[in-house]
Amino acid sequence: MVDYLPEDAPSTIGMDVMKEEFDGAVPNTRVMVTDVSVQEALVYKRQLEEIDGVSNVTWLDDAIDLKAPLEIADEDTVETYYKDNHALISLTIREGEEVRITEAIYDVIGEDNAMAGEAINTASSQTMAGKESMYAAMLLVPIIIIILIVSTNSWVEPLFFLTAIGVSVLINLGTNIFIGEVSFVTQSVAPILQLAVSLDYAIFLLHSFSDFREKGNEPKEAMKLAMKQSFPAIAASASTTFFGFIALTFMKFEIGSDLGINLVKGIVFSFISVMIFLPALTLLCYKWIDKTQHKPLIPKFRNVGRSILKWRYVSIIIVLTSLVPAFLAQSNTNFIYGIGDQPETSRVGKDIIAIEDTFGKLTPIVLLVPKGDLAKEEALVQQLEGTEDVSNVLAYTNTVGTVIPPEYLEDEITDQFFSDYYSRIIINGDTDTEGDKAFTLVEQVIKLAADYYEEDTYVLGESVTLYDIKHTVEKDNTLVNMLTVITIAIVLIITFRSISIPIVLLLTIQSAVWINLSVPYFTNFSLVYVGYLIVSTVQLAATVDYAILLMEGYKENRKKMSSIEAIKLTLDEKLFSIAISASILSSVGFILWMTSSNPVVGSIGLLLGRGALLAFIMVIFFLPAMLVFLDKFIQKTTLKANYYKEN
Repeated sequence: MVDYLPEDAPSTIGMDVMKEEFDGAVPNTRVMVTDVSVQEALVYKRQLEEIDGVSNVTWLDDAIDLKAPLEIADEDTVETYYKDNHALISLTIREGEEVRITEAIYDVIGEDNAMAGEAINTASSQTMAGKESMYAAMLLVPIIIIILIVSTNSWVEPLFFLTAIGVSVLINLGTNIFIGEVSFVTQSVAPILQLAVSLDYAIFLLHSFSDFREKGNEPKEAMKLAMKQSFPAIAASASTTFFGFIALTFMKFEIGSDLGINLVKGIVFSFISVMIFLPALTLLCYKWIDKTQHKPLIPKFRNVGRSILKWRYVSIIIVLTSLVPAFLAQSNTNFIYGIGDQPETSRVGKDIIAIEDTFGKLTPIVLLVPKGDLAKEEALVQQLEGTEDVSNVLAYTNTVGTVIPPEYLEDEITDQFFSDYYSRIIINGDTDTEGDKAFTLVEQVIKLAADYYEEDTYVLGESVTLYDIKHTVEKDNTLVNMLTVITIAIVLIITFRSISIPIVLLLTIQSAVWINLSVPYFTNFSLVYVGYLIVSTVQLAATVDYAILLMEGYKENRKKMSSIEAIKLTLDEKLFSIAISASILSSVGFILWMTSSNPVVGSIGLLLGRGALLAFIMVIFFLPAMLVFLDKFIQKTTLKANYYKEN
């Protein structure tokens, strides 16, 4: 995640300064070996030092002289590294090679010992991203095929849908080579999201093609007419999704840009595939569709609109009374700004628990201060040692002492504390990597450093990075949501040539978004913020299509009949199509949630699955009620509405 922070973030600048000034990196991994003697622990330490990509391996022998009995050494120091015959070794894993190096460490320590830290979290996420994407796809494709078979009259027609979108997904994945690299979130989510949100385009086209063939048109003529008729609906649907995803690219936290660019590419490729490749494929193989016809598996909905409309006043009252609580709740949810907790069922999750149960939590914070004034540095270190939630502080002044000038010592001793311009102080906290306590500790370290040094101080570490992510994405949230709403509103204004219709449609879908995102607050569940931010955009961009589909049908029917009759007929005609789209997107979300061990991807899946269902309910119950209730207002604020004049 740190790679996606903007370059001007304080922790990013601090990391760059430390890389320039110091050779040794801060330890990012803890390894616990169980039931070992001191000598056996030293053997493990030497084996870990021999692994290519592992550096700064430290243990008890670096803190005290092991030639003396442990009983006379400082008890707190000993138990930091060696407790109940368990040894805790700290080390640094080279950035960019986490998967290979952690596998090599596992080979050394075996199944009975444990490893935890930022590097293993990264390795786990990278390893699982590809595997879980394939697993999710293997579950999802059969479900989508079943849904599509139910919605069509041909056994092979669903394969045409999936082929057209599948080709565009593969092209989109292939073009990532020009980007260079993508995040594990994008790798896990983007292909499946692209499939889910753009499958409607193919359904629109082939349903229209079938309708024109039933009217007696030859295949080529039927396809021409189908392309002409379905183009506005497909273009409007693609445009709202396109601009919604474009909004993600404006995030300063660049993981939004990473996912946004991939999804924007995906929508463009899907649109091109449906309008160029799918017509050609269909005309080449339409005889297969004819030969595999079957009777409708689900009867057409009749009089369902009448039943739904009976609840129109109840629907309006429930939604309008829920809006303010839902908006406030989703604004006050507890958020996680990193990748979240590792599942306790995974080895990584079990290892974290095992290490923390024995040695407690450890969150290192690195402080770089100007070099030269040892007295000032000693006073700062003493204050840091007395700070709440600080377990220990490692600095020259409290490790070597201020009596011996650094220039009288060997470089291998001083290099870990000093560079040409900076002194390095490592503060070990006993908090989680994020949360109120962790962020309060970060703020206290920043404040104490500012009290002693006016400038040129840098604070870095995993909790500092998450602190910066928190402040970055909170600003992103307002910008991204505003851009999403504005761009989609512009598309809707152009599509319907109306001021009121976009307001009604956006209120319908945005209400579903707020209700969806308020659930974690009411269930006291901490939500991964990246998932929250992405879904608040994706749900609006992807599910507004349901409202567009219903509105287009209603607008045509309203020209021929009263508002009540028009909405009843529209619900009968469009309910099935909207249900199919919602079931596909919801299936995608819930399968991502069930198959992913990564908390970020899992939270995106859960929110997306629940969001699609809520959007479906809102479009079927709330939107029809609003269209009837605001009929006259909509008529007056729509250009050339040509509504049927009721007596």
